[in-house]
Amino acid sequence: MQHSITLQDDLTQQYLLRIGDTCLILGQRLAEWAGHAPVLEEDIALSNMALDLIGQARAVLTLAGKVSGHDEDQLAFLREERRYYNLTLVELPRGDFAFTVLRNTMASTLLALLWEQLLQSSNAELAAIAGQALKEARYHQQHAADWVVRLGDGTQESRQRAQDAVDALWRYATELFSGDAVDRHAEQTGLGPSWGSLQKHWQTQMESVLHAATLEVPKASAFISTGKRGMHSEHMGYILAEMQHLQRAYPGGVW
Repeated sequence: MQHSITLQDDLTQQYLLRIGDTCLILGQRLAEWAGHAPVLEEDIALSNMALDLIGQARAVLTLAGKVSGHDEDQLAFLREERRYYNLTLVELPRGDFAFTVLRNTMASTLLALLWEQLLQSSNAELAAIAGQALKEARYHQQHAADWVVRLGDGTQESRQRAQDAVDALWRYATELFSGDAVDRHAEQTGLGPSWGSLQKHWQTQMESVLHAATLEVPKASAFISTGKRGMHSEHMGYILAEMQHLQRAYPGGVW
């Protein structure tokens, strides 16, 4: 059995891992729809978006690995749970289709705003990654938002499912913009923006989608989830058990 790798508490690496891990885990969740989407076109679309996210994760994890000397596979598969820094939002169980497209809208709206700002990163390699990732995130955002509007402004059942998804997921939005030393370091060094600086634009865009979908926007929650600080929900361990099995059982496997 392959042992876990050890990481130092490096602020630059943690900032990069927050991005890479969020893409990685969301890609894993979307991949669960392969063969299970409501229509064939969406089966293909969700699988392709999962691949986009895995590609983004690979690029960012490779860059993050330069800080510690680990490659993308080691970072993806050989860390302990507390050393993953993805948003709690993306590790929640797959849910129904309304849950998935609402989560995709929330996550891709954040990522699109983040990638746009990262075009100006002081790290040239990260800026180059952002150039490709931004196009993908904008497509994901449009695709997911269109479905939220379609479901919210559809039948009584589709609207209820969409509203249930909003009510279940909205409280996890607070974490997206909670700041700390990692954010401050990235902003001060020019590596990237603090995620909190994206909140106003994210809120405006999300409320526009929900209003178009005739869905109610919940009140802000005092609850702050802590996935991007390494403290996860009970669901994260199950994802990692599935993701890490082959690499730990058969060391040296590659993507």
